[in-house]
Amino acid sequence: MSTSPAAAYARDVRVTWWYTVVSIIMLQVFGLVIWTLVLVLNEHVATTALYLVGAAGSVASAILLLVHYRREPLDENDTVARRPVWPLVLAGVAAAALAGGAAGSLLLGVVLAAQALCLVRWRAGVRLRLVVMLTLVIVAAWVIEAAHLNPQGYVAQVLGMGIFIAMLPPLTATSLWWWDIVRELDRARRAEGRLAAAQERLRLASDLHDLQGHHLQVIALQLELAEKMMGRDPEAAVEQVRAARASVDDARRGTRDLAARFRGVPLPDELANAADLLRAAGLTVELLVDTEAGRAPADVLGPVIRESTTNVLKHGGGVSASLSLARHRGSWVLIVENDARPAASPVGDGAGLSGIAERVRTVGGTVDAAHAGDLFRITVRVPEEVPA
Repeated sequence: MSTSPAAAYARDVRVTWWYTVVSIIMLQVFGLVIWTLVLVLNEHVATTALYLVGAAGSVASAILLLVHYRREPLDENDTVARRPVWPLVLAGVAAAALAGGAAGSLLLGVVLAAQALCLVRWRAGVRLRLVVMLTLVIVAAWVIEAAHLNPQGYVAQVLGMGIFIAMLPPLTATSLWWWDIVRELDRARRAEGRLAAAQERLRLASDLHDLQGHHLQVIALQLELAEKMMGRDPEAAVEQVRAARASVDDARRGTRDLAARFRGVPLPDELANAADLLRAAGLTVELLVDTEAGRAPADVLGPVIRESTTNVLKHGGGVSASLSLARHRGSWVLIVENDARPAASPVGDGAGLSGIAERVRTVGGTVDAAHAGDLFRITVRVPEEVPA
């Protein structure tokens, strides 16, 4: 079995995001740890407590700003509400001032405040100018601190970190830049999906227009001819009416075939759509699909997947789910599993489980639905060769 492209893409997005978060927070924590060690070694006990409060507040502010950065709407179709970011920025600047004041370091306060400002989603072009400006401010603070503080003081001992500290805003901006690239790719993927759906509808409309237009024109000509022949050759007119009726049957059959062709969705796509729907509902979804799942009977398993997904959304615990489709001993095995709260029934009256079982039994398959600890599992088996 292999992971579907949709699941692989979602995994890569999560990995990129966590890499971004870890890299930014580790940069900040590394500098704070060095400063903490210097404070302790120089026995600045009275200021250490305030410094630790400010440092913890700065890290907490950075984490909250990153969460806000992650949750901002991707495009106009997102329903995530925009939340004000400036209270978090002000909290980060206040924590930076507290940490810098407690440590007696202008440089530390400026660096932590610059970090908070870099974690805001600025308009295009603003972030680059902001990073350059903040880097210059940090360098200036470094020079001022080196010139005015006692070389034997505890702050002077960390001036060797000046290059690393000056690079903190650019490194933070670079990490967020990588994440923004992933978001742009996701936006492009969504736009491509909407465009593909629009093109499919246009193609359906065009095919339907061509089909119906051709048959309607033929039917109109046949009926017009029958009307003209009605007086002088009734038998020939009747034949034209019969031909028109046959044309109506052809049009109806062609429309039905066209609808059936557009209605069919390959099972890998059906499973990927189901996983995307569950993720949109806030569930953590694991998706495993056989590499040859496109050969499975979509007309049987497709409705089962849709009905099972509906059951998970309506009756599940709302935390996690898994979907898998694989071949096993001459059968296709579909497993849909989800967590189930004790107070919530995973299926109920009208949940569609009986309909699933009836549909599967008509092709010689089986359906098993049972609890497995805190999980509810539906296992569907259908033969590889489904009778027509």
